[in-house]
Amino acid sequence: MILKTVKVKIENKNLITNCYIIMDEKTKEAMVIDPGAECDKIIDMLDMLECNVKYILLTHCHADHIGAISELKERKGGKILISRQDSIGLYKEDINLAYYVEINIPELEADSRLDDEDIIHIGDLEFKVILTPGHTKGGICLYNKEHSLMFTGDTIFAGTWGRTDLPTGSLEEIMDSIVNKILKYPDDTILYPGHGRSTLIGDEKPIYLELRKKEF
Repeated sequence: MILKTVKVKIENKNLITNCYIIMDEKTKEAMVIDPGAECDKIIDMLDMLECNVKYILLTHCHADHIGAISELKERKGGKILISRQDSIGLYKEDINLAYYVEINIPELEADSRLDDEDIIHIGDLEFKVILTPGHTKGGICLYNKEHSLMFTGDTIFAGTWGRTDLPTGSLEEIMDSIVNKILKYPDDTILYPGHGRSTLIGDEKPIYLELRKKEF
């Protein structure tokens, strides 16, 4: 597996999102996760890898994660994947918050809607979809057992969790998602979040064990 992180920036908000490219070395099939902005920058990396885009996966529907999706699909192909619950947010600004980051997102339609525990294949690589509501109603994480890694969108970051004060967000749900659906995986699982640096489940677990004592 080849994994590349492309940090894309929404200039008017000085907001940086982690866009991930995963490629199976044998088949050259690739998946792009959360193309939030700077489509040219993402395509430069895809061209350097000489890969074929099979999927464009969205961990959730917020504008800083979907801003470059239309251009990327037009230029490189690939099926748009998003959770069933968040698919409506692709064309509703009051949910995707495009007005807040001051970008125009054309109405989009997902090619496939994902459900909890769906399996996605990129060449010989297998990823399990984990529905993790809280930041949005349909936020998802993507887990690969072979390489012990998980893409977490804006559900969990190094040292903290995602905002829950936005449309369809819920503090109770995000805590349940983290404690009961993410932290159950091995401590050496690498977490790749939507913003900031990567971390390990084992490093994040003490935060939530302490919160649990407080009945969060």
